[in-house]
Amino acid sequence: MSYIEFHEYSKKLKGVEVLKNVNLQLKKGNVYLVKGPNGSGKTMLLRAICGLIRPSEGYVVVDGKRMGVDASFPESVGVVIESPGFYNRYTGFENLKILAEIKKEIGDEEIKKAMNRVGLNPDDLRTYKKYSLGMKQRLAIAQAIMEMPDILLLDEPTNALDRDGVSLVRQLIQEENQRGSTIVIASHNVDDFEDLANGVIEVFDGVCYEK
Repeated sequence: MSYIEFHEYSKKLKGVEVLKNVNLQLKKGNVYLVKGPNGSGKTMLLRAICGLIRPSEGYVVVDGKRMGVDASFPESVGVVIESPGFYNRYTGFENLKILAEIKKEIGDEEIKKAMNRVGLNPDDLRTYKKYSLGMKQRLAIAQAIMEMPDILLLDEPTNALDRDGVSLVRQLIQEENQRGSTIVIASHNVDDFEDLANGVIEVFDGVCYEK
């Protein structure tokens, strides 16, 4: 049975159709790589899954719930899409603690564990404003995995990361998938993840199909 299902899903933004009649069925516990040129609709596909956009036509179902009807967002999802809105004046740990307060599912130890997993020191007193681009990307990944989500959506997760950072992200994806998370990765660096994927979704000009 499919875990994430797109049914004739289309989305228009300012008169432009960014997703066109998408029909996909993604299985629970799999890793999917979404690939295509810049502006093809990869990010929009991830936004649709997590409820950040609503369809102009059709619908998407996640774990049996129709987004925008039965639920606004998936119940358990971790997301890295574009630049997260962290506070410049707080440390990395403080930023994650603020986010953790929303659902109140985890405490300080889980936050520290997530930061350590991405190679950040939870006791680092530098504020987010003083983070390098690579550190900011690592913190974004930490916030996505810290609550051990059932679904993990990663849009260009290796942006600003060196080769060691890429290897770390690959390891995290494998660990999260072994834990049972369903993972969807949008990346133009397909060589970084293609061997980890159970399925590949090609996107071109808003048209999506699974290879």
